[in-house]
Amino acid sequence: MTEQKQSTTTEVARQEANGPLVTDQGRTSIADTVVSKIAGIAAREVSGVHDLGGGAARAVGAVRGRIPGSRTNMSQGVAVEVGERQTAIDIDLVTEYGVSIADLAAGVRSNVTSSVERMTGLEVTEVNISVHDVFLPGEDDDDAEARESRVE
Repeated sequence: MTEQKQSTTTEVARQEANGPLVTDQGRTSIADTVVSKIAGIAAREVSGVHDLGGGAARAVGAVRGRIPGSRTNMSQGVAVEVGERQTAIDIDLVTEYGVSIADLAAGVRSNVTSSVERMTGLEVTEVNISVHDVFLPGEDDDDAEARESRVE
């Protein structure tokens, strides 16, 4: 009985030292794109996030969105660095007007951290957030095109 208890204790200690991705049966590696996609989806779930990415990334995303059959790039605006046990995440976003940016950043950090850690087993060491713009209602890309089309 003591031998079995000691074996279990040793296994738990080994998993804590190596993380849940390294076991006696093998090693699991997670690609950067997996972590960036999870983080992008988790960031978009937070109320007050209008879009992800800086100006150029959003412009490319808008062009891609007009191509029939194309999908939204869920990792747009997200950069990650993934190690064996830890990951660091950088997120560029656009907030909606009227939202507290400090509260929004805290909410995004919390949701991204919990989603990435729960799904991957990696420890999130930091989530850096850069707010690139504030979205105003009525400031759609479609409205900008309508203004441009009146000028010849």
